[in-house]
Amino acid sequence: MRVAIVLNTSWNIYNFRLGLAQALLDEGHQVIAIAPEDKYSAYLVEMGCEFYPVKMQNKGSNPLKDLGYMWQLYKIYRKVKPDVVLQFTIKPNIYGTLAAFPLKKLIINNVCGLGTVFLHDNFIAKVARSLYRFSFRLPNRVFFQNEDDLQLFVEKKLIREKVTDLVPGSGVPLEKFHPVPFEKHDTFTFLMVSRLLYDKGVREYIDAIRLLRQAGVKAKFQMLGAIETDRNLGVPMEDVQAWINEGLIDYLGTTDNVAQYVEKADCVVLPSYREGTPRSLLEAASMAKPLVATNIAGCKQTIDEGINGYLCEVKNPESLAEAFQKILSLSPEALQAMGQASREKMEREFDEKIVIEKYMRIIRSYEILRKRQAHKKNRRTNDSTTSHEIRPQYV
Repeated sequence: MRVAIVLNTSWNIYNFRLGLAQALLDEGHQVIAIAPEDKYSAYLVEMGCEFYPVKMQNKGSNPLKDLGYMWQLYKIYRKVKPDVVLQFTIKPNIYGTLAAFPLKKLIINNVCGLGTVFLHDNFIAKVARSLYRFSFRLPNRVFFQNEDDLQLFVEKKLIREKVTDLVPGSGVPLEKFHPVPFEKHDTFTFLMVSRLLYDKGVREYIDAIRLLRQAGVKAKFQMLGAIETDRNLGVPMEDVQAWINEGLIDYLGTTDNVAQYVEKADCVVLPSYREGTPRSLLEAASMAKPLVATNIAGCKQTIDEGINGYLCEVKNPESLAEAFQKILSLSPEALQAMGQASREKMEREFDEKIVIEKYMRIIRSYEILRKRQAHKKNRRTNDSTTSHEIRPQYV
């Protein structure tokens, strides 16, 4: 069968859906990657995918541009004739569904996280929720990455519960992010891996660091992730530089190899306001690192309190600083046990194979159904032809 994977960037497909794409190819399906073009588009083609570029506005809501994006998807779907469309992130979920439904495709969506759409109550957020309510009447299946998001959609009547299902985020390829030998560094190192967005808890991270500095705590605090160009959502570079000058953080920029920085950290942190299931925490836990994160939808399922990390209150620097202090107070043996518990939790609950198998099961069932329908159609055609040929013998 022909299966389209649709996301907001080619980078996203290559980094978070590569295992799914490879599993589909291995089973003999044709994989069609659809996303804005970047350097990762060529990597997708090299591995055997077809690639079709689209232009889309990732941030904000310009009705004309969004309708243009939907029209692009409709034309591509009509041209390449996928049997199944797998769509991820907000705009592919909404506009991809509206584009695919008239063409009678099997539509499978994944709500990767609610982000600003449900954190704020501005005009754009209200429009997005209305579009969810309208478009999410149409998919055959919608996966959510945590129970809180699923129940919120059901309670707000954005979706019918019978088409919903859960997956543990994008999962994590355990063979790629393997545990590293334990080593407590001379200067304990906390690492936050995230785009520099206010909603990721960047301000709280900085304020917690200041509290620890005032208390005389000596530790290293790092940030790894892209600077956000939209000043309404992201932290400007001048603020980051001011924190560097103040001696609060080491800013590591961006990288294609997150693991090299996680390996050198003692604990990975994400004080976000809301998540789907954050890949940064899954990767860190797979590498046997203790975690600190907020007790909110998306983050809390990655941490068993006191076992593989600590949860803190959202938007609360004091609570975050307290969680840091708990980690810092642990003996090397306790830290090593926490890291091992992180790895075991990933193996038990978040293996990428769990996610892939959920998609493959639906696609296999649909393939069987199509074959049965084709067989019935052929039988009816053959019966009709046979009847037409035999009838004259009885005239």
